Amino acid sequence: MHDPNCVFCKIVKGEIPAYKVYEDTHVLAFLDAKQITAGHTLVIPKDHYDNFMSVPQVRLHNVMDVVQKIGQIQVRRLLARGVNIISNAGEIAGQSVMHFHIHVIPRYDVGDGFRITMLEKDQKVELNLPSIASKLKIDE
Repeated sequence: MHDPNCVFCKIVKGEIPAYKVYEDTHVLAFLDAKQITAGHTLVIPKDHYDNFMSVPQVRLHNVMDVVQKIGQIQVRRLLARGVNIISNAGEIAGQSVMHFHIHVIPRYDVGDGFRITMLEKDQKVELNLPSIASKLKIDE
């Protein structure tokens, strides 16, 4: 199933060109057009799902298998020293294309152009961790 208005679905269908680095029956990986660092790759399921919360588990596993392979290759062939994997879910989280995708961003150096910032210790808000944990507990 594809969304005719989705840019990633159009890439899957060959309507928009992309630098593909991996493709199989269910998964496609291609270079992000807006490279954060050299080799920044997007890994997507070929079928359209809005974000990781709506993807069937088996397809999520297919995507993550490819994410791992891409990260390993970035380290081995591009000589990255590490890798960030990121998936934004929803506009509030920074998702701009509403087709599930994972960014695999090779990291070369501290000043390589990508930074995730967190609050400093003295800026953190005190939270009721036991209450939050009880709300998040998964009952199977």
